[in-house]
Order: sequence, then C-alpha cells, then structure tokens
Amino acid sequence: MRPPGLGQARRRGVGVEPGVVSLEGMNASSRAQSFDVAAAQYAASRPSYPAALFDRIEEFAECRLAGARVADVGAGTGIATVLLRERGAEVIAVEPGAAMAGEFHQALPGLPIVRGDGNALPLAEASCDLITYAQSWQWTDPGRSVPEALRVLRGGGALAIWWNTTAFDVPWIRDQHERIAHHCGVEPRSAVRPPDREAIRLAGLTGLRVARRQVRWSRTVSLDTHIANIGSRSAFLVLDEADRHAFLVDERERLGKAFPGEEVEETYVVDLLVALRP
Repeated sequence: MRPPGLGQARRRGVGVEPGVVSLEGMNASSRAQSFDVAAAQYAASRPSYPAALFDRIEEFAECRLAGARVADVGAGTGIATVLLRERGAEVIAVEPGAAMAGEFHQALPGLPIVRGDGNALPLAEASCDLITYAQSWQWTDPGRSVPEALRVLRGGGALAIWWNTTAFDVPWIRDQHERIAHHCGVEPRSAVRPPDREAIRLAGLTGLRVARRQVRWSRTVSLDTHIANIGSRSAFLVLDEADRHAFLVDERERLGKAFPGEEVEETYVVDLLVALRP
C-alpha cells in the first residue's frame, strides 16, 4: 500500500533512480518499500548488468568471484544475484521486501535469501569476502550500513556498490530524462558526473580505499518492456495510479512514433564503487 499523501510527493521534489534525477524530497524508506507493489513488473522489465562490470569488481576487490562468499544486499528479484552465481560465487541474498523475495524464490529456488536490510545485516561477523549492492545502496544510511559492511566482511574483503545510470549523450534518453524530471517536479540531473572524490563522499565511503569505474553497455528491448521498466521505478510507484498511468501512456505514444518498429536500445553507464576493508 502507498503511504498516505504520496500522490502529491512529486510536488515536493521526488525524482527517480540514482543517475536519473535527484533522490531529494522523500523518506527513503517509503520509496524503498514501494517496489513490493510491482515486484513481478520489476523482475520482467529491469535491466541486468554487463559481464565487464564483474571483471572490474574482481580487479578492484583483488578477489576472484569463483568460490568467494558473497552477500548480495537489496537483492530484489535476483538480477545481480544470478550473475554472481554464474561467476562461481557462493551467494546469499538479503532483501527486505516480501513480494520481491517471493519473485526471487520463483526465479532462483536453490539460492538462499534472508529478510533484512543493509542497516542491520542478518549475517555473522567476518563471514563474507564480498558484499554487493546493485541499485540499492541509496536506500541505506551510510552511517549504519558502512560499519555493518565492515563488520560482516573478512579482513581484506570488499564492498561493491553500483547503479545503472543515465547515458546523457544519447539524445532520446536525455530528452526522456528531462520529461521524467519535469513530471516529478524536480530539476533534471546534471549531465556532468561528479568527480571520484565527490562520488565517494556522497556514498559515505570517505576514509576507505575506494576504486571507481564507469562501464557503458546497452540492451535492445520491446517498447512495452521499456515502458514497464520506467513504471517500475520508485518515483512512479509512489504517485497516484492515474497520474502514473497518464504519463506512461503519453510516453509510449511519443516513443512509438520515434521507434515505429517498437524496439528501443536502452543505453546505460554503470557507476561502480569498490571499497576495500582495511
């Protein structure tokens, strides 16, 4: 259920996902919980991640994923979890949402998943070689989640956080970003990405040895999948249903004219930060 009053949230400055527009203006917990109402849609439409991302994680973490003990926190429906497993990692997923965890169970019945979040990990001390947050670090309080990650990581372990962010140099993606920002009542995000030091500070990782890398990739999907992907973002899930529906119908009509074959190439830039435990 939507918390009371969230139909007017966009007038208070609500954005969409990190790398798209600002997260300012709403309680992060409310937005994080919104995914449960669209768990199946999330599983069906959200983008995955490129193989090169996991190459960079291995490089910066100074650890092969094969055989590594990994906790995937905020695992959602298991998009990153399955890729970690395919690289040979021994993965346990952590997910706060009941419906998201249910989708995870259906997709990955053999993988362990526990309920919890990054501010209070339900994991033993020094039990993991790597902790990952795919599209989920922003839902934590770094003042709590960083110490928790350090508690659960073994000496020399690593924390990897990443997001699929907006490819501003693609004109139609930039224009769509601006329409979404306008609809949500916020200023469009700057196309200039923050420098490494600022990105590390914003993530709450100052004081740790951190490497950053951006990995560009793309996928081609149907127009319906693209629209469902937009609609699965937290800023839309907390809007009134009629408001959300009207925007997405208009967006589909607009893109249908631009892409008469009803296929679109979504381009992303994965922004990765890997912090090493002392």
